Amino acid sequence: MLDEVEGTVQGHRDGHGFVSRDDGASDIYLPPNEMRAVLHKDRVMVRIVRSDRKGRPEGRVIEIIERPKQPIIGRLLQESGIWIVVPEDKRYGQDVLIPKAATGSAKPGQVVVVELTEAPALYGQPVGRVTEVLGEVDDAGMEIEIAVRKYSVPHEFSEACIALARTLPDKVRPHDKKHRVDLTDIALVTIDGEDARDFDDAVYCEPTKIGRGKSAVKGWRLLVAIADVSHYVETGSAIDVDAYDRATSVYFPRRVIPMLPEKLSNGLCSLNPEVERLCMVCDMMVTEDGEVSAYQFYPAVMWSHARFTYNEVAAILANTHGPEALKRKERVTDLMNLHDVYRALLKSRVRRGAVDFETVETQIVCDASGRIEKIVPRTRNDAHKLIEEAMLAANVCSADFIAHSKHAGLFRVHEGPTPEKIEILRNYLKVTGLGLSISDNPAPGEFQAIATATKDRPDAQQIHSMLLRSMQQAIYTPLNEGHFGLAFDAYTHFTSPIRRYPDLLVHRVIMAILAKTKYQLPVLPTPGEAHAKLSRRLEKGLAARVAEPGQKPKKLSPETQAWQAAGLHCSANERRADEASRDVEAWLKCKYMHEHLGEEYGGVVSSVTSFGLFVTLDAMFVEGLVHITELGGDYFRFDEARQELRGERTGMRYAIGTRLRIQVSRVDLDGRRIDFRLVQEGEGLVSRAMKDKGAQREGGNRAPLDAESRNDSGKRPTRKIAEPLARAPKSSIQSVKAVARQAAVKSKDKGKKPRRRS
Repeated sequence: MLDEVEGTVQGHRDGHGFVSRDDGASDIYLPPNEMRAVLHKDRVMVRIVRSDRKGRPEGRVIEIIERPKQPIIGRLLQESGIWIVVPEDKRYGQDVLIPKAATGSAKPGQVVVVELTEAPALYGQPVGRVTEVLGEVDDAGMEIEIAVRKYSVPHEFSEACIALARTLPDKVRPHDKKHRVDLTDIALVTIDGEDARDFDDAVYCEPTKIGRGKSAVKGWRLLVAIADVSHYVETGSAIDVDAYDRATSVYFPRRVIPMLPEKLSNGLCSLNPEVERLCMVCDMMVTEDGEVSAYQFYPAVMWSHARFTYNEVAAILANTHGPEALKRKERVTDLMNLHDVYRALLKSRVRRGAVDFETVETQIVCDASGRIEKIVPRTRNDAHKLIEEAMLAANVCSADFIAHSKHAGLFRVHEGPTPEKIEILRNYLKVTGLGLSISDNPAPGEFQAIATATKDRPDAQQIHSMLLRSMQQAIYTPLNEGHFGLAFDAYTHFTSPIRRYPDLLVHRVIMAILAKTKYQLPVLPTPGEAHAKLSRRLEKGLAARVAEPGQKPKKLSPETQAWQAAGLHCSANERRADEASRDVEAWLKCKYMHEHLGEEYGGVVSSVTSFGLFVTLDAMFVEGLVHITELGGDYFRFDEARQELRGERTGMRYAIGTRLRIQVSRVDLDGRRIDFRLVQEGEGLVSRAMKDKGAQREGGNRAPLDAESRNDSGKRPTRKIAEPLARAPKSSIQSVKAVARQAAVKSKDKGKKPRRRS
């Protein structure tokens, strides 16, 4: 009997797709004809019918179990009198028919949001109606408007939330200070980026003696003060419900979608300079070896004595008598103390063997209209690292405090690599001839040792990339399994309650412990879809985390299950925010590179796949694909162990870290894709120009959005009508019916018979 399995449809921009199986086994390939009756993200039952030419299991959809109510965003266009919306997300493989009466106020060429009124069928397109008009494709910030809807990011606060926020005060009131430690005379300061507007954390450090009498040793008292959001956002309130729904602030170039209303995030809760603010303090004693010998938590009221930027602090620490230091001379000693405790904490980090790879992060700099001016690398100086180590210390203390109190809460868990990833990494390290490997149950120090030993090798970037890929993603869960990458037995998030909901929950738990009470999770909206794949992954690994080998997994209490649901929701929405941010950045980079078509650049191979090389440009930090067909006449095989493409005839190898000269050959804004062409040495300008001319003549996919927008009528070059318009629904206009009849006649003439579903 052929296998029948359940899973989620993942569409592909080229018309085919696959089903991500619930049981975690290999994905099932769906050919284009199977994709015609389903949509991206549908939950389906599929029957495995064969293996395709590449050996992949191929499936046939036999039932649609669930179709999530997902809006589709795209451009409203008119073709031969027919109104259609072309989905911006190419994983939705079909255009949506829009009856004329359902276009609303939208005009041809505009970007709209569509709600489906009729599902797709094997021989019929989906039908929908326009529910929202976003505007013209070239409007400033349109890429963000698209992304928040594409990924269902909540971007409007509820009326109840806004009304409640209006009732909050503009400043700290006298009764708010009751039962709090007065720290207004302590020189706490904030250190953030130049463009930061919400200030979660403030720090202060002074030298001290740890212990008594002759056994006392030198150390530091480190204070980390965090905005006390929990005082103003009550459990289960309208603001709390909206914050839980968002779970995190989402950061885009030039715009932030905050977790909390602006009155809180930038005002009442933000640790702005020279105003009183409520805070929760982690007060620590740190030894010269970087160990936290004692800590305590308490609510306080503070006064930020300065708002520093990372660059300011780095400049002061680099020259304590320089011009930057002279401007802030009253704070220089405090900053030097912070730098001293940072160096002590760094000793502890090295001793633990925490993983610390130096990677290049980039920042997109836009002009007033939202157009990219330049892409620059973010440099991490000592000020960044100083704040990072202080926050890590406070997070570890909060995890230890919750764990020892036996109170339920959310931990930030980062598991070690899976056996499959360990094997892949071992094979790779073996073929590099490095002489180092990892054990069956590796410690973080093993990864750091390899990174340190290879940092000066020419293939260091390639090796470090493979080390990173073997890691898993961190999650929020009430089951404490430690943090592998940071080498902590217990770790949580305490330091950013303005922008992360898990941190707000941690604050509430700590407040409950201090008050000798128990915090009860509110009855909040269920996560809904909330990335079912992540949920299934957690369920699959649950038995291994809660039971010894050979034993049945423990039944979780209702309280633990509630915390697990909250952790799942926060983890899923964290990924949603990351995906939306990456989508916007990819669109902006495509828009930017469209202005550089035909230009040549140097770059480095950043990833190798069976279908080509991903190359990151040196000057612009933009990644594009050199398809395998662009590598010449040789036949290239993908070597997974070595992570390289190797030519059978020439022996030519392309691996991570290989330097190449490329030409920007094509930019697809719709698909968020940039294609490069390999520039061979000695290739003349004339031959390149002829190749470019031929590539333009071939056409390929639809023109990118910006090219289409130059057509004021919103029309595109007409396609073969019989292709996607095989059947028009009853709700469509008469002209669509005529097209459908014409398409049916053409199909019959060609001798095509409808295939029956089993």
